[in-house]
Amino acid sequence: MPDDRAPRAAWRSVWASTRSLPEFRRLLELRAVSQFGDGLFQAGLAGAILFNPERAAEPWAIAASFAVLFLPYSVLGPFAGALLDRWDRRVVLIGANSGRLALVITVGMLLAAGVGDLPILLGALIVNGLTRFVSSGLSAALPHVVPREQVVAMNSIATATGGAAAFFGANFMLLPRWLFGSSDSGASVIIFLVVVPVALALWLSVRFPPRMLGPDDSIRAVHGSVAYAVATGWVHGARTVLAVPTVTATLAGLSAHRMAFGLNTMLVLVLVRHTDPASASVAGLGTAALFLAAAGIGSFLANVVTPTLVRRWGRYATPIGALAFAAGVQLCGATLRLPVMIACGFLLGGAGQVVKLCADTAMQIDVDDALRGHVFTVQDSLFWMAFILAIAAAAFVIPADGHAPGLAVAGTVVYLAGLAVYATVGRRRRPAG
Repeated sequence: MPDDRAPRAAWRSVWASTRSLPEFRRLLELRAVSQFGDGLFQAGLAGAILFNPERAAEPWAIAASFAVLFLPYSVLGPFAGALLDRWDRRVVLIGANSGRLALVITVGMLLAAGVGDLPILLGALIVNGLTRFVSSGLSAALPHVVPREQVVAMNSIATATGGAAAFFGANFMLLPRWLFGSSDSGASVIIFLVVVPVALALWLSVRFPPRMLGPDDSIRAVHGSVAYAVATGWVHGARTVLAVPTVTATLAGLSAHRMAFGLNTMLVLVLVRHTDPASASVAGLGTAALFLAAAGIGSFLANVVTPTLVRRWGRYATPIGALAFAAGVQLCGATLRLPVMIACGFLLGGAGQVVKLCADTAMQIDVDDALRGHVFTVQDSLFWMAFILAIAAAAFVIPADGHAPGLAVAGTVVYLAGLAVYATVGRRRRPAG
């Protein structure tokens, strides 16, 4: 039986080693404040649009809000990702955080003025895109501030820190909402508070020395004009993904996980509304939030154990085990019992995060730095497009009462398909642990 103290000991050792990596600690600080601001902004926006007594959100309006916030950047992100491999990433981070700062202030002013949803959502769309752009830039820059042999462990620390910061930011929103109310004026105060962490992220971006975060030039870099690099961003990103088997394989597994998670999310949302329609806005919301929180906790714990798993079984075998485990857990969700589905959400969140961390590591180690930004924005696009595609597909077939065990079984099929693609493509070149 493996010693359960091993992951804890390994985690403490990794944390201790960050003391000798000052630039990584600075990158970690930037990720933490950036994602704290993102969590606060997203929660504040949800409160302003979806749970605001002055704004009655119909179901289709809610769906449209999610589509506006996540689909456009998912399509355009890989085009913009070319800039991460074209310009000094420090300059890109400064520019993106400056844009975030100006637009957060604009969204707060629009809320204070009580304008309609569309201008607010459009402003939030750009803020969301810039935030994801910053996140991709930080991931692409990580190999520049840590030794190659520590990329897996330090990527786990960075992901865990960012996820925890976003969680605390989202929950911090409850305090100003309680103090200032849930009206437009109260919501605008929450959005204005986002200025503080975003301004701090901008200051931390400026502190990096020029060229410290890359990109490194190489013969694989995309040369030519900036317009050409941006216009061909999707082409070069997708071509690089397909050219590196470890990246192709892990992104296939990650896309399968996000599709299954989308199916589960739709099932839980419809089930809780049908269980007690009269209290769906209160009890149902609480149950849905509990499902998402369980998945988030599972993801956080996966950040702790993944370095140990990779050291023991390697980067090829670890995602195979995670996807096979997820397929079995997903089948248990076919009972459609909410406590079981919440437990499944916890386990699937952990399994999916193991695959995600292995995908990040493959891109940070196996992809040339001159193309790494392209690949991270492609990953971000696939991450969200797979999720939204699954939710949209489920919406067409799910009955009004949510009793669709076939959707849960379909999630198992999706996991097995992702596992088959991963095992087939990944064996072309098994990387060292």
